[in-house]
Amino acid sequence: MLANLRRAAVASAIFFVLLGLAYPLAETAIGQVFFPRQANGSLTADGSTLVGQHWTSPRWFVGRPDADDPMATGGTNLGPRSAVLVKDVAAQIALLRKEGITPTPDLVTTSGSGVDPDISPADAYAQVNAVAKARGLPVATVRQLVAAQIRQPQFGFLGSAYLNVLQLNEALARVP
Repeated sequence: MLANLRRAAVASAIFFVLLGLAYPLAETAIGQVFFPRQANGSLTADGSTLVGQHWTSPRWFVGRPDADDPMATGGTNLGPRSAVLVKDVAAQIALLRKEGITPTPDLVTTSGSGVDPDISPADAYAQVNAVAKARGLPVATVRQLVAAQIRQPQFGFLGSAYLNVLQLNEALARVP
């Protein structure tokens, strides 16, 4: 019985060192060497490019609405017949129209994760006039900024074109 206990303790120690220390350290090293931006959260001075930020001023481009709890990920799980969803979408439409933005489907509904950092070019172009007016910039300048920030689908065919709202707003902040 003592021999079995000793074997179990040695096996536990070996697996602790391998799976509890060596493996996590190797994964961390691989992440830092080959994917440092992603491994470190893709942080900028204003936030992470991987998580949608909440922009409240009409001077900034806005992304998709956050889920109910911006600290938690996941959709709201509200179906198309939900009175709460209809009320939330109507309120978002009214807010966007008040700011001079033509609502698009993505600007009034949350994403599957609830914290999507990206919008489509159509969503960005729908906001150009309002942002230009709020900042006192020519519409053409803001349109060019949006066009310069569009990222094409991966490998030219995976996904669709998109813009990262944080990076778009950081570029907007650099416009004189």
